[in-house]
Order: sequence, then C-alpha cells, then structure tokens
Amino acid sequence: MSNPVLNEKVFNNWAPPQPGTEAQGPISDGPSSPWRPAGDVMTVGGTISATATLLALLLASATVGWLATGSPAVRSDGTISYGLPGLAILGVIVGIASAFAIAFRPHLARIVGPVYALAQGFAVGSISRVYEEFYDGIVLQAAGVTIAVFAVMLGLYRSGAIKVTDRFRRIIVTATIGVMVFYGISLLISLFGGSVSFISSPSLFGIGFSIFVAGLAAMNLALDFDFIERGTSEGLPRHFEWFAAFGMLVTIVWLYLEILRLLAKLRER
Repeated sequence: MSNPVLNEKVFNNWAPPQPGTEAQGPISDGPSSPWRPAGDVMTVGGTISATATLLALLLASATVGWLATGSPAVRSDGTISYGLPGLAILGVIVGIASAFAIAFRPHLARIVGPVYALAQGFAVGSISRVYEEFYDGIVLQAAGVTIAVFAVMLGLYRSGAIKVTDRFRRIIVTATIGVMVFYGISLLISLFGGSVSFISSPSLFGIGFSIFVAGLAAMNLALDFDFIERGTSEGLPRHFEWFAAFGMLVTIVWLYLEILRLLAKLRER
C-alpha cells in the first residue's frame, strides 16, 4: 500500500525552521552557521536516481520471480495449484516489514528500500506469471496502463490541474488507510476459510471496486509528487531522497497490481 508514511510529521520533525519562526535567544556577535550544508539536502535529481535504482532492482527481482514460478495445475481434488514458490510469500512478508521499518526510521530507506524492491519484486514477478498463464498478454497491458497513468498524473500535477491541498491529502490518506484495513480484514477472513467475493469477482460491483482502488492508487502518485516537491523546497535531509523513492515505488507496485486485477475482471466479463 502507499503513502500514509509520507505525512506532515516528516516535515515537522526534519525540515529546517522557516525564517522568522526561530526562538528568540540571546544576541550573538558571531556569524550564524547554516542549518545544513547545501550538498546534504534532498534534491529532485537525487530522488529520480534513487527511484530508478529501486525500479531496476524490482524489475530484476521480478524477472527471477517470473522464472521461478511454475504453471498452474489442477490437483486430484479439483483445486488449482498456482505454482507460486514459497519465496513469493516470503517476499510479501519482507516487503510489509520493510515498509514498517522505513515508516518509523526514514534514515534507513537507503538500506531497507533496496531490500523492499528485491523482496517485493520477486512476489510481483510470481503473481504476474500466474496472471499471464490465465490471461495471455495481460501483464504487458497492465504495465502499459500503469506507465500511462503515471505519465497522466505527472502531467496533471505539473500543470496544476491537480492541487494537493491539506483537505485533498487528508481524504486520500484516510481512504488509503481504509483500504489497507479492509484488505487486512479480508485476509484474516480467508485464513478462516471465508472470502470477500467482490474483491476478485467480475461483477459490476467488483469491477467498480477495482476502479475505485486503482483510482485511489493513482491519486497517491500526486501525494508522492507533492512530497518530493515540498521536501526539496523545504530542505529535508538528503536521505529523504531514498524515503521518497521508496514511497513512489510502493505506489507504483500497488497501482500495477490493482490494474492487473481490474484487467483480469474485465477479461472475465
């Protein structure tokens, strides 16, 4: 899932004080030193480089996960074995653990971010292979749609058509947390043998739900762009380049998986 970790607390805790907001202390005759060296602050270029590095690691790991996943087979009892290797499940667990680690320790993003990319990449590659076995060509379609959505959202953000206000941010973050909780509850239900059918159902309601969640993931891209812009303008420490890159990668993976699910539902109609 995505951006609740990229919140206002980051700026409150890490951004330098704005002019005129410093506490008034004793007057000093000596020169005042800068809050942080110019080369030690977050930049757009550095964030792009970090994001590209994480994407490269994710794609490399996804390739390995794709190759390690077998073809689905029907068992003797009629159930389907999807051929997912155990490492794919482990990848999801490590990915979730990495997300929590970075949320509470942003300075670890340079180390934990690549771990997340490798672990989650393997899982994404395995899942993609399973979908491709059932729906020929769907992975290429999902990747293309993901790239197109990213480009459109970036264009809308840069043009000012989408403005990330405090109200917008609260709505998207609240909705994202709500979806996270819902997916968590549905996972618990499945562990006890139940299911929330419309999550994977090709019904109109199921398709509508997938469109909503994919749209929510796309809106989180706007929060990512806003975080990068604000982080560079407010002088966050340089390690937040990796923190922002991690947030961007989480959003892109979430968006891709939701689009993959949506396209599968549409194929079933």
